[in-house]
Amino acid sequence: MQTKNSLTYSVKFTILLVSLVAPAFAQQFSDFDRERAQQMLKTVGDEVRKHYFDPKFKGVDLNAELDAAKQRIAKVNSMNMALSNIAAALDPLDDSHTFFLPPQHAARYDAGWLYQMIGDRCFVTQVRPKSDADAKGVKIGDELLSINGITPTRDTAWKLQYLFGLLRPQRNFHLGLQDLVGKQRLVDAAAMVRETKRLTDLTGPGGGDIWNLIREEESYEHQMRVRYTEYGDDLIIVKFPEFDLAPSQVGELMDKVRKRKALILDLRGNPGGSVETLSYLAGGFFEKDVKIADRVGRKDTKPQMTKGTHNAFKGKVIVLLDSESASAAEVFAKLMQIEKRGVVMGDRSSGSVMEARHYSEKVGTDTSIFYGVSVTDADIIMTDGKSLEHVGVAPDEIILPTPADLASGRDPVLAHAAETLGVKISPEIAGRLFPYEWREE
Repeated sequence: MQTKNSLTYSVKFTILLVSLVAPAFAQQFSDFDRERAQQMLKTVGDEVRKHYFDPKFKGVDLNAELDAAKQRIAKVNSMNMALSNIAAALDPLDDSHTFFLPPQHAARYDAGWLYQMIGDRCFVTQVRPKSDADAKGVKIGDELLSINGITPTRDTAWKLQYLFGLLRPQRNFHLGLQDLVGKQRLVDAAAMVRETKRLTDLTGPGGGDIWNLIREEESYEHQMRVRYTEYGDDLIIVKFPEFDLAPSQVGELMDKVRKRKALILDLRGNPGGSVETLSYLAGGFFEKDVKIADRVGRKDTKPQMTKGTHNAFKGKVIVLLDSESASAAEVFAKLMQIEKRGVVMGDRSSGSVMEARHYSEKVGTDTSIFYGVSVTDADIIMTDGKSLEHVGVAPDEIILPTPADLASGRDPVLAHAAETLGVKISPEIAGRLFPYEWREE
């Protein structure tokens, strides 16, 4: 919450961060650049020391990790490698919500394909039409055996997404794939790269580059909007992509839900979000105040509550999860299980449940580099006395799509949930209810 076959993965991720070659970012690295990188490392370390929920840093010698990163940065020959060493210094904490937020790259990268863990296997789940991946024959439903020589697993997939998606975007991917009939192949697929300005102007007549940022934000908001479909008075299915709604928006949604006998809340792919949105949404299902969890911080432990409502929804509830359901999505699903208020179906969730704050930083005066760090300031302990970090939520009923389901666009998980509530929807129709929408580039 905000306030991871022919190859095996056998290297520590910290080593991967600091050793992976990324020629796309080759650049001259001056003493001035090195000094800036060292300043970023120091600031990131200071924020973690000051705000991390565990003053003992889970037994990790944080000072030693930061010192080691400082020594490595003194020897590297690119800003890319320097930034990777900053990220590597925090990796030993093994904390889903504590990580380095690197400066924005001067180009936008779109691999043109998406992947996800389903059970203990990794599959291609989307391919952008007319991308190089599409042209090279990468197919939805292909099992992803390796990415640039690394096998994605439950433990590493999210780190690979961070590495290749945020920290060190790649211009080319070397993919090990297996099709529906078990035939393996290797595919080289180039990312779509859109070059942007190295300096972004947010001032001056016409707003400079601010309108580009506004358009990007509008595209993201459209993609992450709440969608729903209704089946008479019997059922409403709500696709809830992230916990980022204001109280009034949660109220409007619950007004629609209360008119139906049953609800399917689809939290698949939901990365979490605001603690406040979680509290508001949970309150719509209980007439009395309910304790969600204990927030265990550096200095004290405080209960996180949801305030019940007199007109709470009393119908049946099914919550859908997958391996990318994280943070607030996991807490909500577990709360529904603990309170016996709903049934959870789908796949085991990601196990990324801490509470964190993002700290925005900059280095430089005339020309500033903006970066940041996310720092966990509280562990979340559910009312059963357990943390969901690295554990996730185990569904009451595990239902996984097959590779053939992925390839044909069927959604047997949603179809089964609806049938459980007395509404017959075929997997084919269920797969078309909330189609994936690629962001405009």
